[in-house]
Amino acid sequence: MSAYRDGDRTVVLLPARMSQVEEKRWIAVMLERLAAQERRRRPSDEDLVGRARALSARYLDGRAEPASVRWVGNQNTRWGSCTPIDATIRLSSRLRGMPAYVVDYVLLHELAHLLVPGHGPRFWTLLAAYPRTERARGYLEGVAAASGLPMSDDDDVAPVERPPAEPDAETDLPTRGRAAAAANRSERKGTAAADGTRAGTTRDRAKRQPRR
Repeated sequence: MSAYRDGDRTVVLLPARMSQVEEKRWIAVMLERLAAQERRRRPSDEDLVGRARALSARYLDGRAEPASVRWVGNQNTRWGSCTPIDATIRLSSRLRGMPAYVVDYVLLHELAHLLVPGHGPRFWTLLAAYPRTERARGYLEGVAAASGLPMSDDDDVAPVERPPAEPDAETDLPTRGRAAAAANRSERKGTAAADGTRAGTTRDRAKRQPRR
């Protein structure tokens, strides 16, 4: 016995020996099982948040704490993405309906990015704790190849926007201002006497005075 979707139709396969009463009962049972499978494969945004936290607790010691996880339909070249600065995660709606272990892998991938931004050795060490990492990656690569999709996870981390550096007060001064600043520095250092000699300190001048 089995049930599956065929376009807009739902197909339920039952043994021919069943009576009409049994058929009616098993059709209801199989439809409920099919609906449960689809709910597991197509979780809501709220379900994604709960699943992400459970995965973080199991594989990342709970260190990755997402602020939000949601489906998005505008990611045509990435399965998932995240922004570490605000701990938000987004999954491509193309993942809906895929096996749960594949969705879990993408969730873990983005959760790991909340701890390690790049794809270096530290990042892959974190994902090594998930036993289906390679299988899930192979599945996604197969889907991308079969569909001709240019999917990649190389740029799934949003860059952190750093505030602009404070301008150098002297560098950004107009020409007249820079000249005045230079003059002020010269006066503070005791240089730039009119005849080119060093002004020096009071003690220095005293030492240079000839004895009478």
